[in-house]
Amino acid sequence: MNITLRQLRYFLALAQHLHFTRAAESINVTQPALSMQIRALEDSVGARLVERTPQGIVLTPQGRALERHARRVMGAMTDLEQDLRQPGQGGRLMLGMIPTVAPYLLPEALPVLRARDIGRNLHLREAQTDRLLEELAAGRLDAVVVASPPEGEDMRAVPLFTDRFLLAGSAARIADLRHGTLSPDALDPGQLLLLDEGHCLGDQALEVCGLNRRAARLDLGAASLSTLCRLAAQGMGLTFLPEIARRQELAAAPGLTAIRFPDPQPSRQVVLMRRATTPAQGWFDDLAGVLAAAARPLLACA
Repeated sequence: MNITLRQLRYFLALAQHLHFTRAAESINVTQPALSMQIRALEDSVGARLVERTPQGIVLTPQGRALERHARRVMGAMTDLEQDLRQPGQGGRLMLGMIPTVAPYLLPEALPVLRARDIGRNLHLREAQTDRLLEELAAGRLDAVVVASPPEGEDMRAVPLFTDRFLLAGSAARIADLRHGTLSPDALDPGQLLLLDEGHCLGDQALEVCGLNRRAARLDLGAASLSTLCRLAAQGMGLTFLPEIARRQELAAAPGLTAIRFPDPQPSRQVVLMRRATTPAQGWFDDLAGVLAAAARPLLACA
């Protein structure tokens, strides 16, 4: 059996319109060309696929069966064609992002990505840095947004923005701190609320303070920044709040107050990474530009 994709496409047009002339017009071929391909298809499958009746064209039982399979085959071909396109040209984009960036950056960036066609077929993977880098190296992701890029010849990174750390807590706790010297290394480690081990934000906060996890007695192992902010708002302790999250977390946690450290303010550099071997034309720089632009109003609101 030697069935071609052209024959299936012509047959599906006929199955839809049940009229040779209208089917031929719908796919921009002549009616004789359509008829010839349908006859060749019937010869290949060894059965009549359509019947001409006084009421018009109808599908035979074999024709109805072929229609079901043909739709699946042509659907799979459409998916294949889409997967082989470059992102930004209708292709699938597998993007990873750390949890302390994704909830804040994506709502701003996604409408622009879709409008620019970069994210028309966007699949997002939200995970911790180590997992994202592992999946990027394995080819399961095309690009990742992280805040602690590794060094190596096999990766390429472009900076997106500098995300400064604010100190967040209840109004009473923050008021007490305003009277003294506010510096990360002067904070009481017993008051620090940290993300679970493996989250880069927790490790970065400890590094800024010159501490380790043993020194932070209130390490509750929280899985999300939102949880820490709600605990801090209730007076349970203090936490480091990335500037990009400030607007959303202050709105979601009544009673939460955030203040800046004096210069030089502690910060993290958020970057977009890809494999060095991945062609970047037509999507990577555009993606970086959209993400960087989406972050600007979030970083300018404080």
